[in-house]
Amino acid sequence: MDIHVSSLFPEILAMIFNYLDVKGKGRVAQVCTAWRDASYHKSVWRGVEAKLHLRRANPSLFPSLQTRGIKKVQILSLRRSLSYVIQGMPNIESLNLSGCYNLTDNGLGHAFVQDIPSLRVLNLSLCKQITDSSLGRIAQYLKKLELLDLGGCSNITNTGLLLIAWGLHNLKSLNLRSCRHVSDVGIGHLAGMTRSAAEGCLSLEHLTLQDCQKLTDLSLKHISKGLNKLKVLNLSFCGGISDAGMIHLSHMTHLWTLNLRSCDNISDTGIMHLSMGALRLYGLDVSFCDKVGDQSLAYIAQGLYQLKSLSLCSCHISDDGINRMVRQMHELKTLNIGQCVRITDKGLELIADHLTQLTGIDLYGCTKITKRGLERITQLPCLKVLNLGLWQMTEVKGLGDASEILPCYTS
Repeated sequence: MDIHVSSLFPEILAMIFNYLDVKGKGRVAQVCTAWRDASYHKSVWRGVEAKLHLRRANPSLFPSLQTRGIKKVQILSLRRSLSYVIQGMPNIESLNLSGCYNLTDNGLGHAFVQDIPSLRVLNLSLCKQITDSSLGRIAQYLKKLELLDLGGCSNITNTGLLLIAWGLHNLKSLNLRSCRHVSDVGIGHLAGMTRSAAEGCLSLEHLTLQDCQKLTDLSLKHISKGLNKLKVLNLSFCGGISDAGMIHLSHMTHLWTLNLRSCDNISDTGIMHLSMGALRLYGLDVSFCDKVGDQSLAYIAQGLYQLKSLSLCSCHISDDGINRMVRQMHELKTLNIGQCVRITDKGLELIADHLTQLTGIDLYGCTKITKRGLERITQLPCLKVLNLGLWQMTEVKGLGDASEILPCYTS
């Protein structure tokens, strides 16, 4: 018996449509009434984020989104009031306003006028007109918020962090990238160091402080004392932190990933402090820390041998440092040593002999490696990604003549 697609039950059609991308789901809804009804089943749109240009009134927009069960929205351009979105989607769970440069405190204030218990994710990155005033509204009405992205909101100050620490006790992820006015005082608020004024965001698991230039080691002391659930900490480009601050971080037993990229005052001594503590790090990035050298690799092998990802780009390391590290790093899967100009084929041979679980390696700018060293690296049994800058190899196994992708480095 022949079965035509038109005879399929709506539930079966919905299962099929679930495999389509967002554009495909929209197109099948235009085929016929039966397909439209099936495509509007909430299971088809589960987890989908609607990307909207809010330019003119569209009375059917939000009822259509609610019918399909869509609760995540990204606003690509905002020419209407934000309250238009909040009123149209009272059960919204995720709101992405990243890059909406015309969003102001006034506009956000008109939108957030009552509790929105469903909202868990709010992205305000690069909304440069937002100030502490908006954070007061957010802390008052979005108390269930779990992720807040304020990256590039350069008008945020310590007062704003006090408001966050007062109202957002469920917060698990906070991005403060390039919030240039934030200092140790603000981090103290987040960590609950001012309990008389604010309890703090003690449930934080992810904290990004990249390029917060006013932070010092005192911030790290606050973090280690108050944010003991933290798993991911990004301190890249924080020039005010030093080796002494690593003593505080070394006691954070739940920390998984630490980014110290371009922290100019971190040296071998700081890595020693980290390796001698209670850390169980899986990811460490000290790229462009030019005071980190071969001795750091010895410390890493002694106390941070469980690392799965290690980035040392442009660090002052050599084959000797590689030799002191590789025999202990049995779990390492990703190694980034780009622009480490003292690494030669000898270092690559040591890596090939001992880091057998490696799946990816960055060798961009390693000008002393030759065809011989590269051929040894490509024999690693698990290697999938080899980065040489302009050339990036995926599925490296089966690579032919290595000299064909290494013309600048072959001696």
